[in-house]
Amino acid sequence: MIPARAGARASRVAFVALCLALPPALGSADEPIPAGSELTLARAIELAIKYHPARQAAESESLAADERVGSARSSLLPQVYGVGQYLRATENGIGTATYLPAPGITRSPSTGRHTDSLTDSFDNYAAGVSVFQYLYDFGRTRGAIEERNAEADAERARLQLVELDLVYRVSAAYFDLVGARQIVKVYDEAIMQRTEHLNEVKVKAEADLRPQIDVYTAQAELARSELHLTDARNAEAIAKVSLDNAMGLGEQAPDYKQADASLSAPPSEPVDSFLHRALEQRPDLKMLEEGARAAGARIRQYRSDYLPSLGAAAGYNLRGDDGTSTNNLYAGVVITWPLFNGFRTQHEVAESKLRQDAIRHMIEDLRQTVILQVKRSYLDWRASIDRIGQARQTLEASRVELDLASKRYENGLGSIIELTDAQRRYTEDDAAYVKAQAESSIARAALDRDTGTAHP
Repeated sequence: MIPARAGARASRVAFVALCLALPPALGSADEPIPAGSELTLARAIELAIKYHPARQAAESESLAADERVGSARSSLLPQVYGVGQYLRATENGIGTATYLPAPGITRSPSTGRHTDSLTDSFDNYAAGVSVFQYLYDFGRTRGAIEERNAEADAERARLQLVELDLVYRVSAAYFDLVGARQIVKVYDEAIMQRTEHLNEVKVKAEADLRPQIDVYTAQAELARSELHLTDARNAEAIAKVSLDNAMGLGEQAPDYKQADASLSAPPSEPVDSFLHRALEQRPDLKMLEEGARAAGARIRQYRSDYLPSLGAAAGYNLRGDDGTSTNNLYAGVVITWPLFNGFRTQHEVAESKLRQDAIRHMIEDLRQTVILQVKRSYLDWRASIDRIGQARQTLEASRVELDLASKRYENGLGSIIELTDAQRRYTEDDAAYVKAQAESSIARAALDRDTGTAHP
């Protein structure tokens, strides 16, 4: 037998090892769901927004787009450059010859110290600092900033789209699990009922009040219910795994209870109200609209090449060799005007206009898709409300039918087939009622998603 202290020490070691194995976000210091606690839909959505990697990736992309805005804005500020170099080189003069600057040509034309010597070399050094300040370029720099702003807004809309999808996924998985657990209870009750009925039938068969076939029929019905319960428990386990995945918790999710989920109320607004909200709120529409704005800013950038750009430059440099050095200062205005670039600007402007037209057509196509999705979800939700009422009426009728069949069987007026059929229909109708309630809640969540409304 292991001593009590040794067992406690081993338990502490195992607990510490488990905590170290957990990811930082899910460690004991920030446990998302305490084991055995109650999980509401609002809390499940909150966990998904916090922990799901898809949302975290979208947030990182959005923040990266904000940084690109800062990169574009840096062009408005002074650009300061520093340079320093040292060369050990020969110094052969080339007289008054001239040449264009090119990489690898390190000195200006000079008389030099030698004519053509490759043995004597001298120290050459240079250091300096220069400043360039953007002044005006007819829209290129500010167009680039506007384009990056539009892209950042589009990424923020993409983040909202990811969150909207997560809200729907969590809601659907949550109500799936609610329904699955309720169906398990339905079959648990069915097994209790079938077991009690089988015991009664056995007693009556032993007393020759009922034929032996009634016993086997009741046993078969009990076995069917047990099979249905096995399937229901498997569906419950799958539904929980799906909810854990939707929340971004995966294998780290503990067992938890679910709060009572209220049924969605019948539609109180016409479909046009949902359509109006969807066309105003849908993040994917906003993404395309920002894409069109970015394309317009890109057009202004390319058009700026038709006109000059203006900037201010200033600097200081020191150059010298073994024995001498010189200091130089400069300041002035720099005007750059691309007079001809092989018609590249015309093609770039035309391309950007066509891309902007394409995005506008995509916006109209998406608007029509949004209208289809909202109307379809609205109709599904309204039909799901009707199905709940019909399923409730069916269940009530099945309950009366089962009561009558039970009394008829007890009084010897009904057969075992009549009773087991009534039992089976009642269980199926009870499960169908639970399923209709869950599907109605999921249908409402789908309408919220298609409308662009991210709330439980």
